[in-house]
Amino acid sequence: MISTYNMLGLKLPTDPRWVNIVEKNIEEILTDHAYCEQKAASTAISLIIGFPEKTELVQEMTALVKEEISHFKMVHDRIIERGWVLGRERKDEYVNRLMKFFPKGGSRETHLIHRLLYAALIEARSCERFRLLSEELDDKGLAEFYRKLMVSEANHYTMFLKFARQYGDRELVDEKWQALLKFEAEIMKDLGTKETIHG
Repeated sequence: MISTYNMLGLKLPTDPRWVNIVEKNIEEILTDHAYCEQKAASTAISLIIGFPEKTELVQEMTALVKEEISHFKMVHDRIIERGWVLGRERKDEYVNRLMKFFPKGGSRETHLIHRLLYAALIEARSCERFRLLSEELDDKGLAEFYRKLMVSEANHYTMFLKFARQYGDRELVDEKWQALLKFEAEIMKDLGTKETIHG
């Protein structure tokens, strides 16, 4: 079987020991995961607001908002089932560092391409992390939950990348994508030590 990170184009796999860190603090990973889903919904809404003339994008982002909010509820339900409450939002060091790759400014179209590529990569890494959780968690109910979500994240990754290629010059977009993947691999060398989805 082809490894998920290769299938997703990622240049560096997550250290499997990350799952051991997660297992020691399931409450933290669920809280962080809930906010990841909420931020994904917010990203989709902001793309609708920023690019309302892109009808196909608006349609897909509308569907995505519903899906991501439903995922948020699913994670929140698991928090409640365990007798916990949703904690406060955590900083996402991975996303904050990733978003510094493309220079600020440029045309509106360039800005759109960069946002789509960032979104594609975040979904790809989330998918890879969910696969690890689905295969390695001792909690079989939670492992199955992450297996189902893994499929959704893979679909989101391909959708964002498809739109980036559709709205930009394919060759240039692919160059930017490869450069972003290399940058992300460097970021990942410092991560994998915290019980957060991207940490």
